[in-house]
Amino acid sequence: MNSYAHGSDGTSGTSLLGDTIGANLDRTVAAWPDREALVDVPSGRRWTYSQFAADVDQLAYALLASGVAKGDRVGIWAINCAEWVLVQYATARIGAIMVNINPAYRTHEVEFVLNQAGISVLFASVGHKSSDYRAMVDQVGAGARSCARSCTSATRAGTRCCGAGRPTCTRTCGPAGASCPATTPSTSSTPRARPASPRAPPSPTTTSSTTVISSGESITYTEQDRVCIPVPFYHCFGMVMGNLAVTSHGACMVIPAPSFDPAATLKAVQRERCTSLYGVPTMFIAELNLPDFASYDLSSLRTGIMAGSPCPVEVMKRVVAEMHMAEVSICYGMTETSPVSLQTRRDDDLEHRTGTVGRVLPYLEVKVVDPATGVTQPRGTAGELCTRGYSVMLGYWNEPEKTAEAIDAGRWMHTGDLAMMREDGYVEIVGRIKDMIIRGGENIYPREIEEFLYTHPKIADVQVVGIPDEHYGEEVLACVIPRDPADPPTLEEVRAFCDGRLAHYKIPTLLRTMDAFPMTVSGKVRKIELRERAVRGSEVEVPADLPSPGGSSDGTN
Repeated sequence: MNSYAHGSDGTSGTSLLGDTIGANLDRTVAAWPDREALVDVPSGRRWTYSQFAADVDQLAYALLASGVAKGDRVGIWAINCAEWVLVQYATARIGAIMVNINPAYRTHEVEFVLNQAGISVLFASVGHKSSDYRAMVDQVGAGARSCARSCTSATRAGTRCCGAGRPTCTRTCGPAGASCPATTPSTSSTPRARPASPRAPPSPTTTSSTTVISSGESITYTEQDRVCIPVPFYHCFGMVMGNLAVTSHGACMVIPAPSFDPAATLKAVQRERCTSLYGVPTMFIAELNLPDFASYDLSSLRTGIMAGSPCPVEVMKRVVAEMHMAEVSICYGMTETSPVSLQTRRDDDLEHRTGTVGRVLPYLEVKVVDPATGVTQPRGTAGELCTRGYSVMLGYWNEPEKTAEAIDAGRWMHTGDLAMMREDGYVEIVGRIKDMIIRGGENIYPREIEEFLYTHPKIADVQVVGIPDEHYGEEVLACVIPRDPADPPTLEEVRAFCDGRLAHYKIPTLLRTMDAFPMTVSGKVRKIELRERAVRGSEVEVPADLPSPGGSSDGTN
């Protein structure tokens, strides 16, 4: 049987929906006006659904009054906060296009996004940790060729931009950053020509609900659920699988902190009696490894979503057993696919929920192909995972060449992930094509080695990468975070642990002990940086028979 599968509505009973985000929110508000919709734990602010909808409409009216129209690009460059959510739903109300900007971006990156996406209005945090967003916006504005309005702070509900009680929104536009009069999207007063409704009419391109509803129903969300969302809102995991999946089911969004903090996350779960928790594997690992982890009352949890990168089996088992998340779900997808294509279900057994990323969602197709030829592989054979359906993006904005690299003539999205489809249609992620190590002609998938090393008693976290080698092409480097920094594993211990249990060519020949891995804002490990550091540095432990990373080996491994 070929590695191809398609979803049907038989698994969820959900038909393709043509709802706008605003219409979907309206139904939720009508059904549960007095239930909590949003809790911002750091500030102590809370919204019921009726309050949330009112503030969303206030901000939508303000945007309309300040000239934002359907189809205009509105940027948001901020850490997680209640205002972020309000902007998300207010722009959807009026049919504006929200452009999410990574909070880690620096000045030149923000300038590129503003110009490339054609952003006319920018909402930004004042600052966070070492990032001074206000200063960077001012620097970009000094030479901006496009108009940008910086909303640098916001009061309760994000209904007006203020600083020390007064508006601080400025506008720069035109050549060489010629200044325009200051403009503030304030809703403290009703605009003279207030439209009858801030809601944008639906269009054929606004089918926004099917994926999030299908995914939410896979873990049986109801209005009783309270979902802790520590993943960043700028990423699809936070704003789609988080916010949209929550509001479409009448549940409550809980913001534990502006950016991920393992202790703050568990405190929020305990305090707000959350029933669901989100995170990428590294977030769950950080939570489980807190010295006082056992002191948190997590008994309210029943489910959650783990996504973003493959989850080690041992970590998943601990999440189920120690965090009470017996119904936790694994999701697989990409921003480009809106985002989820595959997901495990609550009634899947533990092996399927720890060993796979689930099966295809309704109305989507997936297949595994030979990366070189594009031919669909037999089931049980590794290849590149591709997906097709209503959720696949039309393309990268104004980048037809990059679009053609990702989406073929048959509208299949090529993910770049190596996968294997089982006989029952469940899919295992083997690794990234770019991460695959080729040592002496043997293909090595880092995830297999990582899964095994997670069982080592001295290893809390591990990442495996390939390092250039003149003799074998690449050598296997294991980067580890020890459970006890005072007693890290040695290379000899790691190799002895693997001996006889992994094929000899998969056993790491190099070891690096680290306090933390380089991470993206969304919690993914930057493997390319691990490789670069290892090639540059001298902190890699090498066996006596290997002179150095990048040098020749005598093949005794």
